[in-house]
Amino acid sequence: MQRLLSALASALTLALLPLPAPAAERKPNVIFILADDLGWGDLGCYGNTVLRTPNLDRLAREGTLFTQFYVCGSVCSPSRCAFFTGQYPARHKIHGHYATPEQNTARGMSQFLDPQVPNVARLLKSAGYATAHIGKWHLGSNSGGPEPGAYGFDFVGTGERGGAGVLREEPYFRAKSTALFVDEALKFMDANRDKPFYLQLWTLVPHATLNPTPEQLEPFERLSNPNIPHKSARTIFYASVADLDREVGRLLDGLQQRGLAENTAVFFSSDNGPEEIAIQNAGHSGVGSPGPFRGRKRSLYEGGVRVPFLVRLPGKVPAGRVEDSAVVAGADFLPTVCKLAGVPVPAAHKLDGEDVSDVLAGRSRPRSGPLMWEWRFNVAGPALNRSPQLAIRDGDWKLLMNPDRSRVELFDIPRDPMQVNSLADKHPEVVARLSDKVLAWKKELPEGPIDPGAGKNDYPWPGKSAPPAATPSAKGKKKGK
Repeated sequence: MQRLLSALASALTLALLPLPAPAAERKPNVIFILADDLGWGDLGCYGNTVLRTPNLDRLAREGTLFTQFYVCGSVCSPSRCAFFTGQYPARHKIHGHYATPEQNTARGMSQFLDPQVPNVARLLKSAGYATAHIGKWHLGSNSGGPEPGAYGFDFVGTGERGGAGVLREEPYFRAKSTALFVDEALKFMDANRDKPFYLQLWTLVPHATLNPTPEQLEPFERLSNPNIPHKSARTIFYASVADLDREVGRLLDGLQQRGLAENTAVFFSSDNGPEEIAIQNAGHSGVGSPGPFRGRKRSLYEGGVRVPFLVRLPGKVPAGRVEDSAVVAGADFLPTVCKLAGVPVPAAHKLDGEDVSDVLAGRSRPRSGPLMWEWRFNVAGPALNRSPQLAIRDGDWKLLMNPDRSRVELFDIPRDPMQVNSLADKHPEVVARLSDKVLAWKKELPEGPIDPGAGKNDYPWPGKSAPPAATPSAKGKKKGK
């Protein structure tokens, strides 16, 4: 009875709200859903055969799925910066994730993204959009920088540290966070039905540490051994992603119920590839899938920077399309959304991304320029995933190398997406051209410290650099015997 009364109350509330203006009279609304550490292969529409994601699969059917979409950083803060500003994160001294002020300084990083840098929220707000950020931020407030409201948002909801009366320390906070974020998103839409809106909903899952509720775990109990007291990594991870999918479905249904779906562009992506299980707090999130690709989070190989990208805008973005050819990137988000909204980007704001609204509309074309990455730190996990420090994707070619020109690797990505057959020796002219480009770009970036192991894939081979095995006598001495 209580559920029935609640449903009736919600229906009555929607009925009393004013209808939005006809779509032809309004600029499109924009919703950007960004998952955290979700891999290219973690969704059913991207080939996962165990985990069902019906709502995100529905978004793919009703819009376009991109198979060659790249974020511009292999961890969270850099990739978020590129989405938000249309620029490579290293230009803002965002080389890794924002941590404590001391850690940021030690890594040669800024403490936060400068609020004065043009960003998608402020640009759309200047054109009459209502703007909101809900969920994870990680562009500096955790290290003492400005809160998201300083960047042009009219409404800031609950974030990774809690908020709005919700404490992060509450049981199952992360497990229930996506539902909370969707609740806040629906309320924001109700309050702004008379104007176009831009909404960032950046989830906390499936980033570790995950702690699904018993109800979320139940459908995936079959993936755990009943004779072992703890749940398997797959049970925990799949339960978390399934809840994310369920809540995305609730958001899509809410758009439909409010008569907003036809004039709302919905974008869905992830900030980087799946976590590496070797990271101490990764645990169960280390079973996330990079699909067929080499590399995971932190790596510049495909699995670290190639992620899901779904876009739906009825009547403008083709439904049921799988775009295999076009190479699209996180830095393209700002110029593309501004184009859709009819908002000019300031001429002084040097973009690294490009407007791909024509690609969203159905045109498949090459990029106007290359994509480039750098990673100055160690890459966790197996040696096979430890990429060089620099990478460039230009046309079909992807070159990886260190600044000292060591470890030069060249791959024809459409023909070798797993990056197992380097063609550097066979195409020296391509190596020369791309290495010149990426090294020239490297010189434009701020100087900073580089980890000793960055760009290396050394392995402690037995008899060379591996430590000697402890002898029984040595073990006895350690125990004081």
